[in-house]
Amino acid sequence: MQALFKSLLGSFRDLLPIILVIGFFQVIVLQQPLPNWISITFGLVLVVVGLTLFVYGLDMGLFPIGESMAHSLAHKGSLGWLVAFAFLLGFGTTIAEPALTAVAAEAADVAANGGMIHTSEAAKDSYANGLRLTVALSVGFAIVLGVVRIMKGWPIHRLIIGGYLLVVAMTMVAPPSIIGIAYDSGGVTTSTITVPLVTALGVGLATVIKGRNPMVDGFGLIAFASLSPMIFVMVYGMVVA
Repeated sequence: MQALFKSLLGSFRDLLPIILVIGFFQVIVLQQPLPNWISITFGLVLVVVGLTLFVYGLDMGLFPIGESMAHSLAHKGSLGWLVAFAFLLGFGTTIAEPALTAVAAEAADVAANGGMIHTSEAAKDSYANGLRLTVALSVGFAIVLGVVRIMKGWPIHRLIIGGYLLVVAMTMVAPPSIIGIAYDSGGVTTSTITVPLVTALGVGLATVIKGRNPMVDGFGLIAFASLSPMIFVMVYGMVVA
């Protein structure tokens, strides 16, 4: 109970700068009272409680299970199962991401209005689903690449620099209408579920493999998950165009 109370205080402390900024601009700059301050206060309380429970749940559930599965798969010695788990983890957590669904639907509307695709609902749904599937596949590929990097000991900076050079090169030839969507796709993939599970997987794997340092080798999977969608979505845009 004491740990939960400390988490509540920590969540409130984390949200306090946002509250102060909003309050300052509302009262000092706009010089207007807060509308419906009772409901706003109640909403802030719910945010603090929800954030606390979420962080508490990560510490109790997602982080331990991610590390535990990484340990078990590494000790099992089956590279195939480890790669399959990494791919399905990235794919499964991304395909159901609400932010990705919203961005894909908006992109389909813009594509229809711009004449890239037919204006029918079926065409827009097909475009949006294709975009979601492309991003999910790219994240699955990224997690597999990150896992193989940890196992082989490849330097992360070379892969990241090479990836962004490829992004720059593809930007020169990709349709202008898909470039912004591709860049945004790299951000919406790092969801509240994907990040803790993938991070736990990387750290757990680096802890088990002999000669790997969890601080040096365990992190970086999220960077691949943010980078690969930009490449895959630009390819998708060129194929659709």
